[in-house]
Amino acid sequence: MKARSPADSAGIISPSLERVLASARHVAVLTGAGISAESGVPTFRTGGGLWERYDPHQLATFEAFSHDPDLVWSWYSWRRNTIRAVQPNPGHHALVEAETLFPQFSLITQNVDNLHRRAGSREVHELHGNIERCTCLNCGRFFHEDEAPPTETALRCDCGGLIRPDVVWFGEALPLTELQFAQQAAAECDLFLSVGTAAMVYPAAALPLIARQHGAYTVEINPEPSAIAREMDECIAAASGTVLPVLIDAARRHRTTA
Repeated sequence: MKARSPADSAGIISPSLERVLASARHVAVLTGAGISAESGVPTFRTGGGLWERYDPHQLATFEAFSHDPDLVWSWYSWRRNTIRAVQPNPGHHALVEAETLFPQFSLITQNVDNLHRRAGSREVHELHGNIERCTCLNCGRFFHEDEAPPTETALRCDCGGLIRPDVVWFGEALPLTELQFAQQAAAECDLFLSVGTAAMVYPAAALPLIARQHGAYTVEINPEPSAIAREMDECIAAASGTVLPVLIDAARRHRTTA
């Protein structure tokens, strides 16, 4: 694994990465909490993160919601309002352009904040759900954005069932269709970018490893090394909002002059 910072003589982009950006047919990207933290979204596991102030077992499990739906609903309402107050950053916007540059582009996220879609990404594969959606526990009806507005008490569907946030809680399985898509994209891509994730939550953390096992060039973009940094082809120790626009600009130059 080659670790670099933007201060290196080659700048942000190594010769190896530049070659892959110029030739890649399929680029897959996995984003984690770090990319959204640059927009001001609180993270869970870093210093000062949400789990230092709240017990996840009181707020992010089905059992917690069953025991006290008003408490859990009000906390998720606070989170939704917090997220709605921030804006997508240059890293999000760079990934929007990436959709137009490569013959195949797969955007996979562990984030539930909807910032990729707000930035303009057309196809986003959400491994942990989306905080802007809700679903009825009884009839399965989906509610989008303001159809289930943030309130202090849990809402009920017309059928009488409780409405829950459409996010993956602790102890719940990831949506199978999205997970299968992510694993296939990792196995088939030429370039895999792991962006702003500590690589501590599986099965998402295994995606870069799957990509490398199948011959993809794997790059980690994160200010601090992740748990699997040593397994990557190279690591760029910087914020994604700084790195991704430079990478996409390089890809654009190569592909518009080819």
